[in-house]
Amino acid sequence: MSSHPLSVQLWTVREALAADFAGALKRVADLGFTTVEPFGFVERESELADGLAAAGLAPSSAHAQLIGNDVDAVFAAAKALGIPTVIDPSRDASYWTTLEDIAASATALNQAAEVAQGYGLTVGYHNHWWELENSIDGTPALEVFASLLDPSVVLEVDTYWATVGGVPAADLLRCLGERVHFIHVKDGDISRDDANQVAVGSGRMPVLEILAAAPQAVRVVELDDFTGDVFEALRDSVAYLTEHGEHL
Repeated sequence: MSSHPLSVQLWTVREALAADFAGALKRVADLGFTTVEPFGFVERESELADGLAAAGLAPSSAHAQLIGNDVDAVFAAAKALGIPTVIDPSRDASYWTTLEDIAASATALNQAAEVAQGYGLTVGYHNHWWELENSIDGTPALEVFASLLDPSVVLEVDTYWATVGGVPAADLLRCLGERVHFIHVKDGDISRDDANQVAVGSGRMPVLEILAAAPQAVRVVELDDFTGDVFEALRDSVAYLTEHGEHL
């Protein structure tokens, strides 16, 4: 059982944020969330600070491109907002087919982590399906990558995309162990079509097995896309996870 409060990746409600930033954050809080995982926070630092404070929300973590980016600007904004862990959300699929490219990505993220330490922050990486679909001598590229990371760098396993990539999420979580500090909890038909994602507990993902495999990790709910009212999907996700609170 995780001792952390349930979080939500704000990408899930990006359209609502674009229409009414403060109002969308309040709606998230009204669903019972106390922590969130922002994106694009460097550009919206002041607005996000005000919005989080008004809604009574705190950042569990946040997404920002680190490899190939101005990490000092990212970390300065993160520190100002009270974001403890900055997670690189994606490295293009073309970088996961050779050991040389994987090693270069790991080196770059390790260097970012060294800078982050000066700000009192932690760095992490979030996967999609291609880091699992690709392998090096039979080992999923993400596992190879993890073996090359400095111990200070954490992982956020997107359990849905790992499964789409061909590696059962619970197996991956057990393999990576304590390196996993965050998991994206999501559900759907286990395809690459974002629009086929659904509220947690109403799709094909073995959600409870996944949660049990990473008791230490912060649970971050996310829908990359949804064909209906995304706030209803989040409400149903919270209800399902609360019902099975022994796994939270």
